[in-house]
Amino acid sequence: MIKEISVKKITAAIEELCIKANKKLPCDITDKICTAGLTETNPLAKSVLEDLKRNLNIADKMNLPVCQDTGMAVVFLEIGQDVHFVDGSLNDAVNEGVRRGYENGLLRKSVVSDPLRRVNTNDNTPAVIHTEIVTGDRVKITVAPKGFGSENMSGVKMLTPFDGRQGVINAVLEIVKKASNNPCPPMVIGVGIGGDFEQCALLSKKALCRSTDERNSDEYYALMEKELLEEINKLDIGPQGFGGVTTALAVNIETAPTHIAGLPVAVNIGCHVTRHQSCEVI
Repeated sequence: MIKEISVKKITAAIEELCIKANKKLPCDITDKICTAGLTETNPLAKSVLEDLKRNLNIADKMNLPVCQDTGMAVVFLEIGQDVHFVDGSLNDAVNEGVRRGYENGLLRKSVVSDPLRRVNTNDNTPAVIHTEIVTGDRVKITVAPKGFGSENMSGVKMLTPFDGRQGVINAVLEIVKKASNNPCPPMVIGVGIGGDFEQCALLSKKALCRSTDERNSDEYYALMEKELLEEINKLDIGPQGFGGVTTALAVNIETAPTHIAGLPVAVNIGCHVTRHQSCEVI
């Protein structure tokens, strides 16, 4: 049975999510930052982690963004196949929600209309919009504001099947090591394996939206997440690049089928404020 949903609901939901995502970290990430000091051995790193905790507390008490870079709005829409949108264009509704969220939330507007001529759009639109058709009659929206201190440190490696599991591990470590202190560690590392050039990148961004408490459902990749986190935390980059064993809070891997001749790998790096908030519209 077809379910009509007004795009005005989408606009309202995205406005709220833009503000909430920028001002309130997911609980799993906050908890990991707050407990990281218990295992950190570097005194300076412990001090930096305390500063990060203090920043989160102040932002919460003063209703401020957790970071001055309030990011480019990345919007994931999981749309039930029984949904019919009414009252206008879905894309326009998404961008209107972002526009209102960044204006009413007093969030920094960081989007330029052209990559080379660099004129600010002054409302943080357009958003990066990803849609997926799923079963059902509702819409799940995830807004993930992405700052470019971390985004600029991300990368894609087009490996071959010969490179195998160790090749993937080496590629991830190479990208993280090169990133060093630039993404404001401790980081969250999203890894996409498989698909093709663009799909592995999308997988890596989706991986950043999964709870850091939730391991990959495939035990093979869950163990790989654990191994990668251990190896990354041996790099001695540490919180904000001052050394220590807390370079990353988590590694999340997402995979997809790929071609017999390929092994694409993407690493999307999230900073210590890897932000995302979700809701359902029915």
